[in-house]
Amino acid sequence: MRRPVPFRFLPLLCLLWSATGAAQDTLRIGDVQGTGERSARVGEAVTVQGIVTAAVDGGRRGWYLQDGGDGDPATSDAVFIEAEGASGPPITVGQSLRIRGTVAELDAGRGTLTALQRVSPASLKATIDTPRAIRIATAPADWERFEGMRVRIAAPLTVAGTHRLEKQGELIVNFGERLRTPSDAVAPGEAARALAADNVRRTLRVDDGSTAERPETVWFLPKDADLRSGSRVVRLEGVIDQRGGGYLLMPTTPPKFRPARAPKPPKVGGDVRIASFNLENFFNGDGRGGGFPTPRGARTPAELEAQLGRLVATIRGLDPDIAALMELENDGFGPESAVALLVDALNRSGDGDWRFIASEAPAGGDQIRVGMIYRASRAQPVGAAAALADDLFGSRSRPPLAQSFRAGDGPVFTVVANHFKSKGCGSATGAEADQKDGQSCWNPTRTESARRLDAWLRTDPTRSGSDLMMIVGDLNAYTMEDPVRALVAAGWRDAFEGARGESPYSYVYEAQTGRLDHALLSPGLAARLAGAAEWHSNADEPDNRGYQARPGDRGPWRSSDHDPLVVGLRLRRP
Repeated sequence: MRRPVPFRFLPLLCLLWSATGAAQDTLRIGDVQGTGERSARVGEAVTVQGIVTAAVDGGRRGWYLQDGGDGDPATSDAVFIEAEGASGPPITVGQSLRIRGTVAELDAGRGTLTALQRVSPASLKATIDTPRAIRIATAPADWERFEGMRVRIAAPLTVAGTHRLEKQGELIVNFGERLRTPSDAVAPGEAARALAADNVRRTLRVDDGSTAERPETVWFLPKDADLRSGSRVVRLEGVIDQRGGGYLLMPTTPPKFRPARAPKPPKVGGDVRIASFNLENFFNGDGRGGGFPTPRGARTPAELEAQLGRLVATIRGLDPDIAALMELENDGFGPESAVALLVDALNRSGDGDWRFIASEAPAGGDQIRVGMIYRASRAQPVGAAAALADDLFGSRSRPPLAQSFRAGDGPVFTVVANHFKSKGCGSATGAEADQKDGQSCWNPTRTESARRLDAWLRTDPTRSGSDLMMIVGDLNAYTMEDPVRALVAAGWRDAFEGARGESPYSYVYEAQTGRLDHALLSPGLAARLAGAAEWHSNADEPDNRGYQARPGDRGPWRSSDHDPLVVGLRLRRP
């Protein structure tokens, strides 16, 4: 059982009433709450009685009091008792109390919480039975009628996001199957806004009830648990609170989880494997053991070694013949460069045939760039690499890098690594600002990047003479957004189109899954597609499993914030 939060610093002054007077004055809590968003009794002094079901220390301090109900399912049978301004002996969970106070509506960020302020409690001689938890079988259209009440979620729940656990002690769950980023599933605009609203309806925050930042432990989680997104919640019971812009549940007993297992590297078939992987800021300092902390990545040499170990484990697990890389330090191709360090580490751990594509083409002015590595025993570069650098690529989107290859005596094909402008809204104005259609900021820049990329590739920039081309990388655009749709409309084929089972995803943001990383094939190459898959080794992993938090872990898990993808192609002569 959860230990109640102590409030020794908030003792309360007991008020003595006669049994006759109290019985005449006492209201049912449902009568105080009413059926609307706000109580009709705001400003009135009222008396209620019930059981203390939970103590709160999460931004506001106090307790929840619940009675046996008024028989109306449209009203909540619990109310928040504010601790501020009270004095007397402490209140603890499980007490039977009669409380007099003034009805108020407290700001909850979005909506208000009905509360009693300046309260005076008295213990009841006869103990009231603890109210039974209300069973909830589906996601409520409105949580208002459950405000402050003990509930038991009987509906299937999925762990949607763990990104708030480390800082706030808060787990995000959702009713039913996992939530998809709206613009990954439907067209931007009204359809995306409708799906976003439904995602909000299906989402529930599970909070430890404390204001402590970066808690050492979250009491309701299994000890030493690495809870991946996608895990199932088998049992969840607690009290519904309202703060921080929405409703949340404070467990009264530890939930039961069915953890999701980390998947093995995917099998995609074919005879040539091409991977795409966002490295999440792989910087190596000055390349000689100094230059730390780096601008975006490792802060110490030890963190660099941990990051490098995880990236190597991921790439070796994918076992690609060619890999397109994003968020690689833009420090050239010399022996002290980040890409040289990565290839050296891969060669030390394997058979020594990894190489990187060196190019004299412009790489842009950003601190990061795209890159490409390959296995010399499996694929051979054909001609020189080419890059597109203009007023758009290099100043916002990173210049794409194209390199043609041949595998054995098969046909020549071209791989193009890409990293479009991010969705971050810093300095975005006018049309580049968030239009509230689900595509966030810089959508015109990314869409124009897609158009220019298509036009450039139609000129055969590597002079290969082959129509077998592949666009891969982090386009910072979800599947149904304008940049991806512009490329599909131009004739490029999505390697994941028609994927069976769970919708493909490479990124988890705000507890929703979606694809920012794409593989788009020319029609000729699409005819040679054997399979495509992401390896969910990163996006579902909790943030506190990253290399900066656990430098001793050199496995592939949480080596980046993006999942890598791999595409299998039939490109060798039979």
